[in-house]
Amino acid sequence: MSRIIAGAAGGLRLQSVPGRDTRPTTDRVKESLFARLEAWGMLRDALVLDLFAGSGALGCEAASRGAASVTLVERHAGAARVCRANAGTVHRALGRDDVVAVRHGAVGAYLADPAEGPWDLVLADPPYPLPETELTAALAPLAGRLREGGVLVVERSSRSPEPDWPQGLRRFEQRRHGETTMWFAETDVTSTPPHGASH
Repeated sequence: MSRIIAGAAGGLRLQSVPGRDTRPTTDRVKESLFARLEAWGMLRDALVLDLFAGSGALGCEAASRGAASVTLVERHAGAARVCRANAGTVHRALGRDDVVAVRHGAVGAYLADPAEGPWDLVLADPPYPLPETELTAALAPLAGRLREGGVLVVERSSRSPEPDWPQGLRRFEQRRHGETTMWFAETDVTSTPPHGASH
């Protein structure tokens, strides 16, 4: 089981997804990531999207630390059920039930709806075996859909190459934590998103 590290729900245990198909972010990596995001002022009142959510632990951490809304997107039914249970845990700690929403479906299908977004923070923790071409295709719809100053964080195996950022996004930082590397990207203001979107 993982836990919420800090915030209104700090210390509470979260359910994990049974089996070996999901790879939860370790508490050490999560703590480092969220300390950085808080230092940047990225969490308070933020609109957050958690893609390939798994148990929803990253999005739930953001909600505990003051995000205004969090959307967890997960295509596997069992994991989506765990997301809903963990959202309930956070909601009970917050004393409200309208912060974390769960969307059961594929990332591509969710992002195909142009009405979704924009977001201040997008967290993407895709399965490590996901081919790089599929990762790029999954990230492409995010171009032009980050709010001003918004950040995309992609968690990958340290053995994987840097993501092939789609037009409209650029990497500005990376952090390695043993077997895990965090890639941080933002809107590339010198590049026009391929779909010409503006939000």
